[in-house]
Amino acid sequence: MSAPLRVAAFVVLVVVAFGAAAGIGRAVGPLDTAAEPVHAMDDGHADHGAAAEQLPAGLQTSVAGHTLALVDDRLPAGRQELALTITGPDGEPVTAYDVQHEKQLHLIVVRRDLTGYQHVHPELDPATGVWTTDVRLTPGAWRVFADVAPTGAGPMVLGTDLMVPGEFRPRPLGPEDRIANVGSYQVVLNGSLVTGETALTLTVSRDGRPVTDLQPYLGAFGHLVALRDGDLAYLHVHPDAEPLPGEVGGPDVVFHATFPSAGRYRMFLDFRHHAAVRTAVLTVDVTGAGEAAGHEH
Repeated sequence: MSAPLRVAAFVVLVVVAFGAAAGIGRAVGPLDTAAEPVHAMDDGHADHGAAAEQLPAGLQTSVAGHTLALVDDRLPAGRQELALTITGPDGEPVTAYDVQHEKQLHLIVVRRDLTGYQHVHPELDPATGVWTTDVRLTPGAWRVFADVAPTGAGPMVLGTDLMVPGEFRPRPLGPEDRIANVGSYQVVLNGSLVTGETALTLTVSRDGRPVTDLQPYLGAFGHLVALRDGDLAYLHVHPDAEPLPGEVGGPDVVFHATFPSAGRYRMFLDFRHHAAVRTAVLTVDVTGAGEAAGHEH
C-alpha cells in the first residue's frame, strides 16, 4: 500500500474509534456527572405525603448539612460514657437546639439485632458542643440515633454505628409478638398495621387490671419508637394528644405512625407509672396497604 493510502486508512480508523467512543459515552453518561441527590426525611416525624419517595429517618449520618460523629466509635463492653457531637453546615459543633418532647436531644442506642435498647438524654457542654451520657453495652454492632432539632434547622434524626469488641451472639428477632410483659405489667398492641399512615393503640394493664393512671412521660402518656428489621429505619411516632396539667391516662395509648414499607418492625414503648419508666418491647408485621385491603374482602 502506498504512503498516501496508508495515511487515509489511518484517518478513517481514528474517526471510527472516536465515533464509537462517543456512542459509548452517550450510553453510560459522563463519568463526572453528579448523581441525583437522595432527599432524606429531615424529620424523625415522617412526612406523610411523601413517605414513599423519601428515605426513612435514621439511615443517614448527615442531613441538611448536619453531621453526627461519635468521639469514639469503638467502646468496650460494660457501662461506658458515650460522647458525640453534631456539626453544622459550617463544620463547627452545634450548641443551640430546640426542645422536643421536653428534651433537646433524644438519644436511642440499640444493638443491630434490635436488642439492648436504651433511650437516654445526654448532657451538652455548651462550650465544646460535646454531648455525653452513660450507656450499657454488650459485644456487637450498635446503632446510635440522635433525634434533635438544631435551632433554625428543624427536626431531624441522624444515625451512626458504634462497634463493641467481644464475642457476639446475635439474637433472632422471632415471630410477630404483639404482647409484651414488663414485670407485672402487660402491653398489648391492637389493630392492623399497614404501610402509610396508621393509628396504633397500645393497652396497658397490671396484674390483669387496666391501668388508668399512667403519668405523662416526655409530654405524652408514652414514647414510642419503631425500628425496621434489616436496616433499622427509624420511626419516631406521634402521640395522639398532649396531657393537660395534672391529667392521667390509660389504659389505651394512641399513636400515629407512617410505615415506609411492609416488613417486620420492633417497637419500644416507654411508659411511666408510679414514678417509674418502663419499656415494653413488641415485634410486629406490617403489610402493604393493597394486601391489607385484599384480606378484608
